Amino acid sequence: MVLHNIQGYGFDENRQLVNFQALAFDDETGEVLARGDNSLIAQYATAKKLDGKGQTVLPGLIDGHGHVLGLGEYLNQADLRGIVSEQQSAASVATFAQNNPQQQWIIGRGWNQVLWESNAFPSKNSLDEMVADKPVYLVRVDSHAAWVNSKALALAGITKDTIDPPGGEIIRDANGEPTGVLIDNAMYLVQRKIPAPTPTEKRAALKTAFNHLHAVGITSVHDAGVNTDVMKLYQTLQQEKQLGVRIYPMLSAKDPELQNWFAQGIIDDPTDWLDIRSVKIYGDGALGSRGAALLADYSDQPGQQGLLVTQPDALTEIMRLTLAAGFQANVHAIGDRANRLVLDRFEQLSTSETRQLSRHRIEHAQIVSPQDIPRFKALHVLPAMQAVHATSDMNMAGDRLGVARLRGAYAWRTFIDQGSIIVGGSDFPVELANPFHGLHASVTRQDQQNQPVGGWLPEQRLTLVEALRSFTVDAAYGAFQEDKMGTLAPGSWADFILVDQDIFSIPAEKIWQTTTVETWIHGQQRYKKPL
Repeated sequence: MVLHNIQGYGFDENRQLVNFQALAFDDETGEVLARGDNSLIAQYATAKKLDGKGQTVLPGLIDGHGHVLGLGEYLNQADLRGIVSEQQSAASVATFAQNNPQQQWIIGRGWNQVLWESNAFPSKNSLDEMVADKPVYLVRVDSHAAWVNSKALALAGITKDTIDPPGGEIIRDANGEPTGVLIDNAMYLVQRKIPAPTPTEKRAALKTAFNHLHAVGITSVHDAGVNTDVMKLYQTLQQEKQLGVRIYPMLSAKDPELQNWFAQGIIDDPTDWLDIRSVKIYGDGALGSRGAALLADYSDQPGQQGLLVTQPDALTEIMRLTLAAGFQANVHAIGDRANRLVLDRFEQLSTSETRQLSRHRIEHAQIVSPQDIPRFKALHVLPAMQAVHATSDMNMAGDRLGVARLRGAYAWRTFIDQGSIIVGGSDFPVELANPFHGLHASVTRQDQQNQPVGGWLPEQRLTLVEALRSFTVDAAYGAFQEDKMGTLAPGSWADFILVDQDIFSIPAEKIWQTTTVETWIHGQQRYKKPL
């Protein structure tokens, strides 16, 4: 096939931007054959011709940190994103419960107390008033806290006398009674009581997620934290040729079967639909729920320094096992203490030769002590960062951290300038999956209302070329796939999207409004925007 009459963008072997007007690819092998001007039409005379009608073509966008099953489930749950009060959130949950009477548990996500006038954690009382007869479990926008009603607390056996689990906190009132908010590892006390979805339900949720990802231009996802059940389902879908997007799964460090995966060794899929060679390890919590592990107290809560979800000795051991198995270690670290702990272990547990080959990653790398940022480059550790977190967190990060610590917060420019490769992503469904929101945030450091004027910490902005790299060839590098993905160079997979505007010729504030018109993966059309 030859796709012509396009404004095409890709990258060369030096990661430099390349412009082209036609793209020739083989729809059977799924590979790009050539790119260039419209003379390719004559060069491939017998090929099927596709008129791109002047539209912009980009490499298929890669989300370097998402949760595919979570996205599929989220699209079928109570959605509390953007609601501006506790009372309205509880009312929304009640409406969802009324509209879904078959649900035994009312599950939702997306609440964010920072957006509320109270700026305070919610209470079980507001949920009890709305839904008393069924357990309610609502995950905070960052996935690091849950808001539950009294029915859920009772089912989990959580009382005044329940002890906080390691790496978790049961928020309590002045009398020591649980308020209904659970932080990090305390969430599991209720979570384990929720009936697990059936394989059929999981399969349906994955299909929902695949369809959504196609519609926003994502062709590959690094799925951050997958247990054996979902991994086996991915393998089945791959065998049935039903994987909707390319998946680079990170095995969950908490999975009981992890040692068996290590014994199998790396699974390198020659078609790159399902390459299994990495592990997601959990360091600390998140900033919004004050679970990110900090070196000093939270500026807005003296005495609180966050939570280590995995205790230091256990972190050392799981990282050691992962590195010894030859797998890539991708460690969640948001706070400056967590980032330092993880960097220390990469330094202790590996040699300079193995580090370069292993491409280990720190997932999020949100708040890093300025003295630790150069260590990423020295230790060959890749920061896997999500640009939309900065524009979501900017209304509370200063309160949590104070001015001084912001120098190492969401510091994309500092990382790029020292030569680090950033693996871009969104952390969906924590954020929306639309990658153009991430490209916009990278370039403007603003929200979609163009606030703040001039951008938040604007010295850390990226250029659009750098931002696009982070969602294409640099994300592919973070999965050992840069030779076949993210460039649209000859020999790479024909994963590309057609979009409704040329992101390189419009004002930066309009990038987030870009719409995907068509999505192609492996030379096959997977999505076409309805007319």
